[in-house]
Amino acid sequence: MYIRQTRTASSSSGEAYITYRLVRGIRTGGKVRQVTLLNLGRNFDIPKEDWPTLCARIDQLTMAQPELPLSVLLPVSLEKAAQMYAKRLIELGVLKEHPVSVPTQPKEFTEVDVDSLELSYPRSVGVEHVGMHAFKQLGLDEKLAELGINGVMRAAILASIIGRMAKPASEHATWNWLCTQSALGDLMHMDFSTLSPMRLYRASDLLIKNREAIETHLFERASHLFSLTSTVTLYDLTNTYFEGDCAEAPKAKRGHSKEKRTDCPLVTLGMVLDGSGFVRRSRMFEGNAVESHTLEEMLQGLHAPEKALVIMDAGIATEANIAWLSTNGYRYLVVSRERTRHMDTERAVETHNSHGQPVRLQKVLSDDGKEVRLYCYSEARAQKEVAIVDRFVQRYEAGLQKLVDGLSKPRGEKRLEQINRRIGRLNERCHGVAQHYCLHLAADEQGTLCTGITWEKTMKPNSMATHPGVYCLRSNETGWDEHTLWHTYTMLTDLEAVFRSLKSELGLRPVYHHKEDRIDGHLFITVLAYQLVQIIRRQLNQAGIRGSWSQLRNTLEVQRRVTTSFVQRDGRTMHVRKSTRAEPDLLAIYNALGLNASPGGTVKSVF
Repeated sequence: MYIRQTRTASSSSGEAYITYRLVRGIRTGGKVRQVTLLNLGRNFDIPKEDWPTLCARIDQLTMAQPELPLSVLLPVSLEKAAQMYAKRLIELGVLKEHPVSVPTQPKEFTEVDVDSLELSYPRSVGVEHVGMHAFKQLGLDEKLAELGINGVMRAAILASIIGRMAKPASEHATWNWLCTQSALGDLMHMDFSTLSPMRLYRASDLLIKNREAIETHLFERASHLFSLTSTVTLYDLTNTYFEGDCAEAPKAKRGHSKEKRTDCPLVTLGMVLDGSGFVRRSRMFEGNAVESHTLEEMLQGLHAPEKALVIMDAGIATEANIAWLSTNGYRYLVVSRERTRHMDTERAVETHNSHGQPVRLQKVLSDDGKEVRLYCYSEARAQKEVAIVDRFVQRYEAGLQKLVDGLSKPRGEKRLEQINRRIGRLNERCHGVAQHYCLHLAADEQGTLCTGITWEKTMKPNSMATHPGVYCLRSNETGWDEHTLWHTYTMLTDLEAVFRSLKSELGLRPVYHHKEDRIDGHLFITVLAYQLVQIIRRQLNQAGIRGSWSQLRNTLEVQRRVTTSFVQRDGRTMHVRKSTRAEPDLLAIYNALGLNASPGGTVKSVF
């Protein structure tokens, strides 16, 4: 085995360049001919004086020879290269006599040296297996080919999306994962170590360039797969922060961070989803976008369908936005921003949430008959809100008592102006509890010092304190009954679960890019990964297998693809690359999805 360099020319440009090949001489019919085992490419940068050592080490690894003293002293870079090329030879199934693949035959027995047994190249395969399944179901490879994207870039796109599903990280970290931890290359018959990391960045650019066509195709395909009826539009925003100043991205602005990262610039991700949870459109907006002020821009920019039922939370449901929805022919079902709470239990009907807990509903039609309010009462929510009110009441009264105690202490605060400021800060910390108290501050004759503080507690009617567990929905769907209105609204909690999955399970936060197109690409790859996850979870739900993506991923990532090597009696070395046996929970997932429990099959090589 040796390395040969060959001068060749590009077929497109005619440019001459040198390529490197791993070659072996094979005797056939009394003659020796040279056979290329591997094309090492044009970027092979190992010094020529190290080539004999590299070839000797590859022979060691592929033929299970005893360790040579020299191998212990090899530089790390040379050892990594030797292991990489040996792995590729084994995966290709190169024979000692002839470089062809040997098919695995049933009931094939061979006598081996047990002490020579070695296990090598363990790589994760479970998430990759189901990810490729979802990718194929959505017909994404065919759509990308239709858009004129070549095979190498389609592979890079698939790798980027599945990498985000399996181990969310930056593009460079994803490339490292593909080369050193994942068996996705085995399943795709591709060696990602020969692929430049820049391919993943360019894959992101291509996705953004074709964003609208890809999103339209994915939603139509998902609708066809699951026979979805597109009647509901869920709309919401979230933001993600940067690690760095991000000075080159105009949309990176400082604003209200939902992760409390006010020290970082932000960008906003807006999404329109169907009631099934599949994304219709996504778009990146400026980080300081205010939800209640940008509804019109968001819905038009995200191409929300006409006459769609728009479901939103109270943060967006201002009177102006509701009026705009009505004027433009949208139906709406929103959380009311009104602070007063009402509930007539005698007129209420009962339903149950997804956990089987009772929920009381009271429907009230407006005087003009154009809008309906649905007052909802949940016992579980009531218990939570009672605990919240009690906690803030105790904090408020303890704060007032501390001020009173300070009046009698020599160094306690007595200045009336400062006392009023401290009461103001206490009101802010106790989140609305102050409305239930009437305070009286006594002052000295000069009006500068406080001499006493007293208070009366009177719970304000129709508030959280008097009506815990009650909230209100508004809609212009006046013909719907209480059950339909409430169960449709609960889809908003599914949307919140989508954002939680994007942020915590699929690596939406943080962003390390600095260029705006790459930032948008990072967000879009996360959205595409979510679409594949949604395909998998929906099919598993139909089979009775439920759980978050994190839970499913923990089950999937246990399976490994491993190479087993041993020396046969005839002195040749056999390598068998195969996936480990699927454990019961994993096997149930594969069966539900109709997948082979041994992804990648069995590849046997003899050297």
